[in-house]
Amino acid sequence: MGKKINTAIALSGIAIFSLHIYNKIQFTLSTAKGLLNNSDNQYYEWRFGKIRYIKKGTGSPLLLIHNLTPGSCSYEYKFLIDSLSKNHEVYAFDLLGYGLSDKPNITYTNYLFVQSTIDFIKKVIGRKCSVIASGDSASIAVMAAHNDGEVIDKICLINPQNLNQLSQIPRKRSRLLKFIIETPVIGTFLYHLQTSEKKFVSKLKSSYFNSSLIRPELSEAFCEDSHHSDHNAKFSFASYMGRFMNTNIVHALKEIDHSIYLLYGKENTDYAKVAESYLSFNPSIECFSVSDSSVLPQLENPGEVLDQLNIIL
Repeated sequence: MGKKINTAIALSGIAIFSLHIYNKIQFTLSTAKGLLNNSDNQYYEWRFGKIRYIKKGTGSPLLLIHNLTPGSCSYEYKFLIDSLSKNHEVYAFDLLGYGLSDKPNITYTNYLFVQSTIDFIKKVIGRKCSVIASGDSASIAVMAAHNDGEVIDKICLINPQNLNQLSQIPRKRSRLLKFIIETPVIGTFLYHLQTSEKKFVSKLKSSYFNSSLIRPELSEAFCEDSHHSDHNAKFSFASYMGRFMNTNIVHALKEIDHSIYLLYGKENTDYAKVAESYLSFNPSIECFSVSDSSVLPQLENPGEVLDQLNIIL
């Protein structure tokens, strides 16, 4: 009996060690190309860690906030920044837990992102700015405007999250999922399965893009972002899956009087229903669609997105 137990312990140890080595190799391979490195990188020292950002151009200030899904970072605005910088002082940052920003082992919440955004505007930009927010980060822009209306001017939301999904709070099941992902070795291995380059290629083709023709560097950049800075990259993912980043923004939508614009990929099948729900709480919102695109029009059809933004801003 004792021999069997010792054998089981030894085999378990070997299995865990093998997973650990696998995890290390995956992190190394996923970040080898350095696609997120940029000579324009700057860092803002915030209370919970360094926030990476780039600044380009002159004119009215404009802050770009990326989505919160795994692999998201300021890279998703890659094809907009140079053109927008011709008329605007453009700031594109990686939220804490994403991209090249620090990724501490903390619970990432909407309030955390709202506070870091407001502080970034006050300390780095130094004046009132317009905001473009993508996907789940729409809630950050809306809540920041609600909490401190003096720091934000116009708000443009690109394919914002469904209001019903945003109102879903952490439950026992989602809390358990967060706990499992945060566990050493096994949780990290499960994280790799969800953030492999193959997985991102599948997501881009099936969910994010209207076209099946995906540039290889896009999936590579998503994969690199989700693995940068070793295993710490998984903590924001754990909070995302645990629904800790969600918040009900209905009251904020009703109360803020900022100019709000919704920009949708025309092939995003949910856009009409989502737009209708936002308009029901704030009828002054204006909606625009982008042809030949789905969830990420800023990557799929950046030319038309820029045309719409030039009208809006």
